[in-house]
Amino acid sequence: MFTISRNALSSRAFLGLLLVVGLAGISFAQNDIAAPNGSAGYARMPVAAVDGSIGQPVSSAPLLVFPSGADTSKGSFSSDANMAGNGPASNASKIKTTITTSTIGGVMTGLDTVPTFTGSFFNPNPSILGSRPNGVFPFVMIGNDPRVGRTTRIPAKITEVSLTLLNDDGTVRATMPFAPFSDLTEDSPNFSPTNFTSGHHIQYEDAIHRAQFFNSMDEDWHTVLSGPTTVNRVTFTIPRHVNVRLSNGTIVSVQAYFFGHAPNGDPFIELLDLLFNALNTNQVVNDINAGNFTTDAININMYPNTFLFSINSQGQFAGCCVLGFHTYFFEGGVTPQPRWIFNFASWISPGLFGAGFQDVTALSHEVAETFADPFVNTIVPTWQFPGVAPTAKVCQANLEEGDPIEVLPVATVPILVRERNQVFTYHPQIIPLLQWFEMGTTSDAIGGAFSYPDTTTLPHSALPCPQ
Repeated sequence: MFTISRNALSSRAFLGLLLVVGLAGISFAQNDIAAPNGSAGYARMPVAAVDGSIGQPVSSAPLLVFPSGADTSKGSFSSDANMAGNGPASNASKIKTTITTSTIGGVMTGLDTVPTFTGSFFNPNPSILGSRPNGVFPFVMIGNDPRVGRTTRIPAKITEVSLTLLNDDGTVRATMPFAPFSDLTEDSPNFSPTNFTSGHHIQYEDAIHRAQFFNSMDEDWHTVLSGPTTVNRVTFTIPRHVNVRLSNGTIVSVQAYFFGHAPNGDPFIELLDLLFNALNTNQVVNDINAGNFTTDAININMYPNTFLFSINSQGQFAGCCVLGFHTYFFEGGVTPQPRWIFNFASWISPGLFGAGFQDVTALSHEVAETFADPFVNTIVPTWQFPGVAPTAKVCQANLEEGDPIEVLPVATVPILVRERNQVFTYHPQIIPLLQWFEMGTTSDAIGGAFSYPDTTTLPHSALPCPQ
C-alpha cells in the first residue's frame, strides 16, 4: 500500500495548482479514446514529506487506496475550503504593493531552499477581508527584493519520464518516450530569452515577475532559470489494470490508462491519478536521495502527453484531466528545514485541447505560479473566476497566478522562438498579475495591467466571490 498525506486543494473541481482539462465523450469502458476537448482548469497540490514511507521501489501493480471520505480520487489532492466571498469590490481603493523585507538572494530563516523575498498588499475594503481582518495580505515570492535589483539564478533540473504501456497479459501495447519533446522543452520561452515590454532578451517567467513590480523594481532585477539540466531519464511501466481499495474496504480492479492519438499522430494517455501519485512521488524522492533534485533548484518531472483522470467511490471514471501542478517536498524534524521545490508538467501535442493549450502551456503555468507562491500557502481575498455567471460561486482564495485565465476562451499567447536551427511557435499561458488579486480599481503593474504578456485579457481586477 502506498499512501501520501495531502493538504487542501482549491474550491473548484480541479481548479488551482493542478492544470485540469475537461474531456468530452469519454466512457470508462473504452480501451481507446479520441482527442479530448474542453476548457482548462487548475487545482492545489499539497506538500509531501520525504520520509521512510516513500522512496522505495513501486511494483507495476500496487494496491492503491481511494482517499477516505472523498467523492472522487481527486480527493487524493483534496479540496479548498475557501468557497465563499463577500460583497462587491466597487468601493475598493487603489492597492499598493509594499515589499517588507530586503534580501539579496536570501533564503528565509529556518529553511534550506530557493532564494525568496517577502511583501504584502493592503486592501481596506471590509467586505473582502476574509481571513485577513486587518486588510494586510502578505506573500512570499522567488528571487531578490525587486528594489534591490540584481539577478537571482535558480537551477532548473528536469527528470524526463517516458512510459511503457502494458496489455493485461503483460505484453507491451505502446511506448511513449519523452525524447521527441526534450529539445523543444529546453528551447521554450521558459528557458530561452525573448523580448517583452518588461525587458528584452529575458525568459517568460522573468518577464511576468518584472511586469508586476515594474514601477518599483531596480532596472537590473531579474529572476533567471539557469540550464535547464536533464538530471535523469526514467521509464514508468504502466499496467493495464490496478487494484484499488475503496472507502468501504472493497478491492476492485480499475483500468489504469486510456490510450489515444493526437491529430498529428502523437500518442497520449489518460492515466489514473492514484497510480500517477504513487509513481511520481516515489520518483521525486528517489531523485532527491540520489542528489539529482536539490533544494536550491526548481525541480521538474516532464511527461509526454500524460493527462490524469479520476475515479469515483465505486471505482468508475469520474473526469479528466490534470496536466501539471507545483508543490514542494520537505524533510521534517530538521533545522534548517530542507524544501525541494517541485513541478510536474506534461508536454501537450497540438489539437488535443481548446483555449490554445499546447506544447509548454502547463509548464509555463506551473513555473509562473512557483515564482509567485513557492510554498503554496499565500492567501488573498476570495476571488471569482472571470467569465462565469455573476452569481456563480466558482471561487478561490489563494495566489495561484495562472488559475483565473483557464476559464477564458483564449488562455495562451503565441511566441516564436528560433533556436538550434529550428523555428517553433510556443504557447505559454497568459498570467494574471499580483495586482489582479489585490482587487484594486487600478494597477501599479506595467502599463496599469492586470494580466501579462497580453494585457487585454483581464481588463480589471478580480471580483469577490458572491455571497
